[in-house]
Amino acid sequence: MIDLHTWKTPNGHKVTMALEEAGMAYRLHPVDIGKGAQFAPEFLAISPNNRIPAIVDDAPADGGAPIALFESGAILLYLARKAGGLLPASPREQDVALQWLFWQVAGLGPMAGQNLHFTRYAPEKAPYAIERYVKETARLYGVLDRRLQQGPYMAGGEYSIADIAIYPWIVPHEAQGQSLDDYPAIRQWFDQVARRPATVRAYGRAAELG
Repeated sequence: MIDLHTWKTPNGHKVTMALEEAGMAYRLHPVDIGKGAQFAPEFLAISPNNRIPAIVDDAPADGGAPIALFESGAILLYLARKAGGLLPASPREQDVALQWLFWQVAGLGPMAGQNLHFTRYAPEKAPYAIERYVKETARLYGVLDRRLQQGPYMAGGEYSIADIAIYPWIVPHEAQGQSLDDYPAIRQWFDQVARRPATVRAYGRAAELG
């Protein structure tokens, strides 16, 4: 059984999507970041960076002691390896999938996150910051659209943790100042991922977090 400590954010949705795709049993533990629950000592023991999501697997594949992991990209890779899926079979396509996973955690997530902060949550409007991050988000959407013109999924023909990592960050595209009408390949991919039963289940489970 995997214990998932998470909240209703794009990074949190990534892990429920992967768990649902893999058919793994898991328990949800809400970490209400709006109330500062990520700074509680018991959560810090699992996630030293005070960020969700984090998991504890009490039955790791090596048969050893329970393992705690934080950082959504590392968790996705761990789950893919444990499940024996969610990554292409070919080493070359695996490398492509990991390339796009890292692109999301290092680029799309941080830039779109800053976009949302300055456009939605900052106490004072900062026009320079808003313009910077909305433009950078648009650039990254362009990169994503060009990639998806080459195949139905990020690693080519097979759905993977790269798609799972990216999708939740495209869900709030309107709040990021983006229109999927400008990115036809993203639109087609987005609609396909949204219809996947595991995606529907994962977003449904988010309602349990409160």
